Amino acid sequence: MNAKPVLARSHVVTNIVATALSALIAIGLLSAVAGLFQRDGAPFEQVVIAERACTNYAFVSEREACVRLFLATSRVRNVASR
Repeated sequence: MNAKPVLARSHVVTNIVATALSALIAIGLLSAVAGLFQRDGAPFEQVVIAERACTNYAFVSEREACVRLFLATSRVRNVASR
């Protein structure tokens, strides 16, 4: 009897193909998420400006409404300037 356990060796080509495929999938997912943020999200700089402009509100709901209004008016100004 053979007392040593023997692991099955995988082929080098299979490893290379799997690595390339996983890299392509990762790049595709990251670029899709980045594209969604660029397309739909407000730039972080505008969000920070809006939050600083709305700090005088005591309630969170009022602050959030102020930030949404601030961002909406800045978007209208951006569209109107085009």
